[in-house]
Amino acid sequence: MKRAIVLYNLGGPDSLDAVEPFLFNLFNDGAIIGAPQPFRALIAKLISKRRGPIARDIYAQMGGASPILPGTRDQAAALKNQLDSGLEAEIFIAMRYWHPTVEETVAAVEAFQPDEIMLVPLYPQFSTTTTGSFSKAWAAASRRAGLDAPVKSLCCYPLAADFIRAHVELLREALTQAGGPEGQRVLFSAHGLPKRIVERGDPYQWQVERTADAVVEALNVPGLDWRVTYQSRVGPLEWIGPATDAEIVQAGADGVGLIIIPIAFVSEHSETLVELDIEYRHLAERSGVGSYRRVPALGADPIFVSALVELVRELATRSGPVHSQDGARLCPASFAGCPNPRLSRAS
Repeated sequence: MKRAIVLYNLGGPDSLDAVEPFLFNLFNDGAIIGAPQPFRALIAKLISKRRGPIARDIYAQMGGASPILPGTRDQAAALKNQLDSGLEAEIFIAMRYWHPTVEETVAAVEAFQPDEIMLVPLYPQFSTTTTGSFSKAWAAASRRAGLDAPVKSLCCYPLAADFIRAHVELLREALTQAGGPEGQRVLFSAHGLPKRIVERGDPYQWQVERTADAVVEALNVPGLDWRVTYQSRVGPLEWIGPATDAEIVQAGADGVGLIIIPIAFVSEHSETLVELDIEYRHLAERSGVGSYRRVPALGADPIFVSALVELVRELATRSGPVHSQDGARLCPASFAGCPNPRLSRAS
């Protein structure tokens, strides 16, 4: 069977001139701002104009462009190298809000003429605002292009064994560099969401916290001081917490060092390279935090890539449109935003 594997991510501007249009694409997504058109486009235009100069400064600190696309290409190449030769597949890359766009990737896949398409997110934990948004955009672009090959979608893998193991190994190394866990606090930092999105049944926060639980359990360090926190909040809405920046200030008051692990980011980008590495490091210094270490994003880490390989192999064997890491629904039934059928062992 001839398969197209679409590895997808958020995307990011590839130049400083692309910052404002990238922000417009982001905020013009109905999963991000729920207002109907044409009002959503007007709101997106206003936000991108207002935030454009701030964002340009952030990307200037990273050399003028986002590293997400080069990093995703590295992940795709590593995945291709590790896949079984018996799995006839071509890997394509798609970015939700910049190039290669969903429409561009749909056109490339259409030219490939696959028997089956597998959508594989670089978002380990499902959210309606990330994986859900991409899935809707892919379906719409496919209809417009007449691409009708069957699609299987991996919705999430928050507890995939090698995904967890990759985090454990990097965190263990950071703890060793810190001289051990004594006097250290680990913050599992994830991108935040407005609280109302979670209250509507989005399972992202629940899945993030299950990932952190699994990492701590596998790490097996007695008495480890740790907590899950959320970063990158914007706007006037109430966001899920606790906030990473508030917990950094608290760590200073408590007299502990910090190890920050980006638990929901598998790619380096502005939230890791600028927010965590620069802004939050400065906040830690001002708050009297004795030591501040940031665990790298997983990127093309061989253990993480082995997780992707296993996930792709498993997805190839399954029937039906949507699957979690092991096929079954992971989320409790109360999470209406979960895309899996309500056939789960979860309650």
